[in-house]
Amino acid sequence: MPASTDLLVLGIDAARPELIETWSADGTLPVLGTLRGEGCYGGTHGIDGFFIGSTWPSLCTGVSPARHGIHYMVQLQPDAYRLHRPADADWLRHRPFWHALAAAGRRIAILDVPLNRLDPGLDAEQVVEWGAHDAVFGFDAWPPALRHHITTRYGAHPVGTSCDGVRHDADDHARFIDRLIEGIEAKAGLTRELLAAGDRDFVMQVFTEAHCAGHQLWHLHDATHPAHDVRIVAHTGDPLRRVYQAIDRAIGSILETAGARRVVVLGAHGMGHWYGAQFLLPRILFALGAAQPPADAERRGQAVHGLARALWRRLPRRTRSALAPLRARALGERPPGALPGLGVDLASSRCFVVPNGLAVGGIRLNLAGREPAGLLEPARADVFCSELSEALLEIVDERTGRRAIREVVRTAERFQGEHLDLLPDLLVHWDDTTPTGSTAVAGGTASRVRLRSPRIGTIEGANTYGRTGEHRRDGFFIAAGAGIPTGPVAGPVSLLDFAPTLAAMLDVPLPGVDGRVRPELAGER
Repeated sequence: MPASTDLLVLGIDAARPELIETWSADGTLPVLGTLRGEGCYGGTHGIDGFFIGSTWPSLCTGVSPARHGIHYMVQLQPDAYRLHRPADADWLRHRPFWHALAAAGRRIAILDVPLNRLDPGLDAEQVVEWGAHDAVFGFDAWPPALRHHITTRYGAHPVGTSCDGVRHDADDHARFIDRLIEGIEAKAGLTRELLAAGDRDFVMQVFTEAHCAGHQLWHLHDATHPAHDVRIVAHTGDPLRRVYQAIDRAIGSILETAGARRVVVLGAHGMGHWYGAQFLLPRILFALGAAQPPADAERRGQAVHGLARALWRRLPRRTRSALAPLRARALGERPPGALPGLGVDLASSRCFVVPNGLAVGGIRLNLAGREPAGLLEPARADVFCSELSEALLEIVDERTGRRAIREVVRTAERFQGEHLDLLPDLLVHWDDTTPTGSTAVAGGTASRVRLRSPRIGTIEGANTYGRTGEHRRDGFFIAAGAGIPTGPVAGPVSLLDFAPTLAAMLDVPLPGVDGRVRPELAGER
């Protein structure tokens, strides 16, 4: 008798919900189209302001970042003015829901779920970061025999440890797309092997290749993007369509093996064009007097580095390769992997920028009594935040004539939890109306942004970050199988609801979470 799986969850990381819907309906994605016809489907509502580094941790724990403590892969170290990688320390401060499944005796396998650490104490087969987009832990698997099998049979993921890169011509892009598809097929093969090896109650596996394709290839998918190149697309086809089709085929092959009673396909967040001007936010705070630039010596050093980088980009690629070691020594660059500083004079700054991704900026108050040398008195914090928010919302993007910043949010007004102080205090939501290009793509087309307001004057700069796709908060889900209702589910389902809902589908309670069980998704239990 073939092996069976009670509940199979398959993720398509950072897929565009509108594309999934359209291509499922028109036959481009026939497997997903069939599942939609046989089950229920709808949208997901992500973690507002923290829909990059916090998406998967929030989905898997069922609690907000104010409780699990993760908002990005690089964060401010508590009680210090230093950045650190939470993955090097405690990581999540709340356990993923599958720990409750294992404790209840359910047989489970967790495969390539993003931003999920290996736990040898968990009674489950586990694969971590074989082809992950955000690789913070490195590839590993449990038990050790599984790691050995993956290493010897499949080797490294065809794309490698990072999909970020500069691609210059049609052949470069075609090779990248082919490697993504090879990775999808290999991941599907591994999943089929594990599913065929024995019965399981719960299996979760995520295709992160869609994430890579969205970041790196959005300009080739979107014909309205300023960096769209019809000559490359004539050679490669629509890269997102090809990658999504490969995932659709892979899901079909997995379902043939799984014998799954119930299946959930999930896209936790979405993707669209890269937008905003996060790279200008520090200069905006300086212009507003909310923060002060570093001391003169450090500022002069930054200017020299900036000029050197500009000249460097003008050199031929072969010349850059030959001179790279000399350049690193001359600029005193940080060792590979070293984290930057905060880039402000902390003795005279009432706030400073902290990493939070590039779609939503993070601002930390230099709060007296909380920060090591806090300057802003807590009694003045509300007034300061109101005045700063008002000034930020006055800024106009000269490309559109619209506000450059859509919304400024006080984090404490949206989130509550024991680790709220690990998060930025203010969230700066950039307007996403217009794509922002990159100096690394299509000769820098649309990479310059010019902002103005009465308070900041004019601030202009070019985006050097090489991605053309950026996250959107919301995603999608499709669920089908025994006991699952059919038809659309009204309103988006919060990401925090999936952990208790998936646990409930296996008759395991999940107390102490922020989400709730959604019977319209799980069926009557």
